[in-house]
Amino acid sequence: MKLSHIALSIGLIFTSGLAHAEPLELNLSGGNPGGLWSLLGAGMDRAAKKSDASSVITYQATGGGLANIGLLSKQKADIAIVHNAEIKIATAGEKPFKTPVTNMRGIGYIYNWAPMHFFLSKSIADKYGIVSLDDLAKAKVALRIGVNRAGNITNNVALFMLEQVGITEKSVKANGGVIVRAGANDQAGLLQDGRIDVVTNGVFVLHSSFRAIDEKTDVILLSIPEKVIAATNEKFGTQTFTIPGGSYSKQPKEINTSALGALLVTRKGMKEEVIYDLTKALIDNIDEVRAVHKSMAKLNLELLASQRVLPFHPGAERAFREAGLIK
Repeated sequence: MKLSHIALSIGLIFTSGLAHAEPLELNLSGGNPGGLWSLLGAGMDRAAKKSDASSVITYQATGGGLANIGLLSKQKADIAIVHNAEIKIATAGEKPFKTPVTNMRGIGYIYNWAPMHFFLSKSIADKYGIVSLDDLAKAKVALRIGVNRAGNITNNVALFMLEQVGITEKSVKANGGVIVRAGANDQAGLLQDGRIDVVTNGVFVLHSSFRAIDEKTDVILLSIPEKVIAATNEKFGTQTFTIPGGSYSKQPKEINTSALGALLVTRKGMKEEVIYDLTKALIDNIDEVRAVHKSMAKLNLELLASQRVLPFHPGAERAFREAGLIK
């Protein structure tokens, strides 16, 4: 073989060994435009671009995690943000799903610190000696209970937690009360205007809607029985979370509750190399995601790799194993 041919062969081998991965071109289904999930989408896009400047992760606003599961199933999304509780509902084939959803694969946890809160008007709490969710059921008083809108997973979780102590829509109505469905910010306004007595939601401690409730209305934060927390975690894949004492003005002691988490997920058919490259970009550039909002300060690689709600996508699993984050 001529020397020039040998050199050419070596050059081809060397070049192929250094072949660069294709830039990522993914669409990400999130939630409302301008919300935290849209910020997380921007952070993921920056993380991908830091690994390859040509990569693009395009965020698409949707109705939230339940809608995103449907979009993944229909191959209208490559990756999506979904609550752990929504995954549990989907894989069990519970409403709004007609059959179990089996095509989702996990990439990683993004956060797991969105605890369920139950605020009660202090005047009612004082009058009936209510300090816990159990007490709320035993009082059998006419209550106007605010839960999130139908279709929002915190609606499902709140109603389930209330049911564990015997509070159902039927029992509320029998006592002369009503269940009111409204968004987080609307609930704060309804409480301030005296149109509801209880606010329930599952978002970060000291979320703006919670701060508004604490600052503008006289409320207490109800404690949650351990049996309710255990049942909720079993049902929805949530985690026990401690709201530190003093988080709110009339909450001197810590309160345990169940906390929702959000995961980055994909569909079964996505190419292994694509999800591997995405996961590696997130591992290498996690600061880009962490920097999107102060509430994300606790995000770290250990949390990212800790999801066990779904089977890992093979690409994500390989990236985590290479990084020594899973065995």
